[in-house]
Amino acid sequence: MGVTHHGRTHRLDLADPTLREWECTVLAADPEQGIVLDRSAFYPGGGGQPPDHGVLLWQGVQTRIVGTRKGDDLYLIPAEGDPLPPVGTVVAGAVEDERRTRLMRTHSGLHVLCGVVFRDFGALVTGNSMEPGEARMDFNLPEVPPDFKTRIEELVNAEVAADRSVAVRVLPRAEALALPDIVRTQSNLIPPDEQEVRIVDIVGLDVQADGGTHVASTAQIGKVQVVKVESKGRANRRVRVRIVD
Repeated sequence: MGVTHHGRTHRLDLADPTLREWECTVLAADPEQGIVLDRSAFYPGGGGQPPDHGVLLWQGVQTRIVGTRKGDDLYLIPAEGDPLPPVGTVVAGAVEDERRTRLMRTHSGLHVLCGVVFRDFGALVTGNSMEPGEARMDFNLPEVPPDFKTRIEELVNAEVAADRSVAVRVLPRAEALALPDIVRTQSNLIPPDEQEVRIVDIVGLDVQADGGTHVASTAQIGKVQVVKVESKGRANRRVRVRIVD
């Protein structure tokens, strides 16, 4: 659950983050709970990455998907007032490409930022959030050099320009946790009952457990602009970034 399947849904989003259209069958449709599909490429949200938006098309009807709720199943949330496809209906799913692509670029950009700050400043992540093209990441960094903002922007963009490959693999829990520095957050966020761990490796820079969607190489991220560095407590520093086309 969570790596290849969530409940009854096979997660196509993790198998192929470039997939935007597919066919599937409706397993459940309830106005309170939402819609459950047998196969879905909608990223449901998690790890700071928001859920995808998109549509289901069936028998000449469109149902807009505006979010996801996680439970025993993955429940797609339809837009208010949109019709629900009947159980058993074969539907075409489509993820909103611009939103997903910008979120992939943003998420990979945060991993580059995390890798640079960990490598050059030894700081762990204390929190993060993102929207398409904009994000913030918090670090445990008591001492901040006066040129920190300029330096990290230059360092991050050097790694983007290096066109490092972004590789994804799934490992047994024990094997994953044996990797050095696999958890780059101050708290270990890997669920204790998760027996497989998905690893995202920006080759040569950053390896960590992660459940999100990413671009195939750092060059696809685009330029990263460090908008602001803020103090959020005695040791906590918040770095706000923007992905520039």
